[in-house]
Amino acid sequence: MWNRITSEPLQPELLLGRVGGAADGAVLLFVGQVRNHADGQAVSGMTYEAYAEMASDELAQIVAEAAETLGTDQIAVEHRIGALTIGEASVVIAVASPHRDEAYRASRQIIEQIKVRLPVWKQEHRVDGGDTWVPGADPVPADRNEPHMRPGT
Repeated sequence: MWNRITSEPLQPELLLGRVGGAADGAVLLFVGQVRNHADGQAVSGMTYEAYAEMASDELAQIVAEAAETLGTDQIAVEHRIGALTIGEASVVIAVASPHRDEAYRASRQIIEQIKVRLPVWKQEHRVDGGDTWVPGADPVPADRNEPHMRPGT
């Protein structure tokens, strides 16, 4: 398992190289990147801020929980902080497991828990010059598979 909060540009291919082995039939890579729009507004970039030590500890816990729940320790996750431009990766998740179902479920569990629990705050910079702090996601209700997203996420 590998996880890191960093201000350095993310390199998905390096994370992909941290997972997988001869027993793994599925290797999956998720890259979350800064998009050029949100809520009908043009976006020019994002700034991610964090209490890095707390975020690192929480990210390690999220990864450990996914590994325990889904039976794979072949997980590598990085989340970037700082100012990012359109198209830059903000989060990368690489997972390998013997079967695709576990890999997809682990990746999904990790990104959803990041959205709910990780103390990283994001501010959208709009093309019109305004800035907007983006609200996080509410926890997943016990009877649903999808988190309830607050408006603007």
